[in-house]
Amino acid sequence: MASWGLLVAGASFTAFRGLHWGMQLLPTPKSVRDRWMWRNIFVSLIHSLLSGVGALVGGGGGKEVAVSVGYFAADGVDMLWNQTLAQAWDLLCHHLAVVSCLSTAVVSGHYVGFSMVSLLLELNSICLHLRKLLLLSHKAPSLAFRVSSWASLATLVLFRLLPLGWMSLWLSRQHYQLSLALVLLCVAGLVTVGSISISTGIRILTKDILQSQPYPFILMHKETKTREPVARNTSTLSLKGAEVFSSVSPQGGGAGKRRWSEERRLEPGKVAHADNASTWE
Repeated sequence: MASWGLLVAGASFTAFRGLHWGMQLLPTPKSVRDRWMWRNIFVSLIHSLLSGVGALVGGGGGKEVAVSVGYFAADGVDMLWNQTLAQAWDLLCHHLAVVSCLSTAVVSGHYVGFSMVSLLLELNSICLHLRKLLLLSHKAPSLAFRVSSWASLATLVLFRLLPLGWMSLWLSRQHYQLSLALVLLCVAGLVTVGSISISTGIRILTKDILQSQPYPFILMHKETKTREPVARNTSTLSLKGAEVFSSVSPQGGGAGKRRWSEERRLEPGKVAHADNASTWE
């Protein structure tokens, strides 16, 4: 497995670096500010779909392990090229631990099944990447984002924490058959990935679920088909509208009505924008 495994890993590294470069030629959503991050997460989503579904279905003969080695190496290079070490140190530690463990299976040809179980974690990464893409696209206050948050938590337990628990149990029972260096490498990998997984779950639970505020209702105007968000502090808006309206004399005609309607139409948008900014930024 060593020869073809290294060949597949090298081809995977080249392919994913090519994807990182090719994504620069494609347009990104207009609402995205951090374009590099959006492209990087999109490439990560492609890997998660390939490796996660491949590990669940099987039949790849362990090629998914070699493909993942190439991807994590390529993603680490992409992060080092576009971010500082202080910005990416946690993910770089994760990638280093994963590449070290998976490359052991690729080079030695042993523990391929154990490595395939670890790739089940990518099924959770699919949801995490989708959630991140929505967040970068400023689609956080939406039904799709809330569904992705709940799906991320559910798959984190099912396809991340449970496989990590099984791997830890297997290692504790079979450690006497392994070399000390391999046991230490596995322990370091499990601790690194496990701690990041738990912290990610806690962050999603607190920010997306427990601290989420109710979003303003959206009214559909049947005649004009325009959407007007209803502000939460309606008393303030009514007072402002009344002051503007009262300041216009009866002889003002249509100008006074237009001014009052513009004040009423603009103010809810400002309030809704302030709510979204304080909630999601």
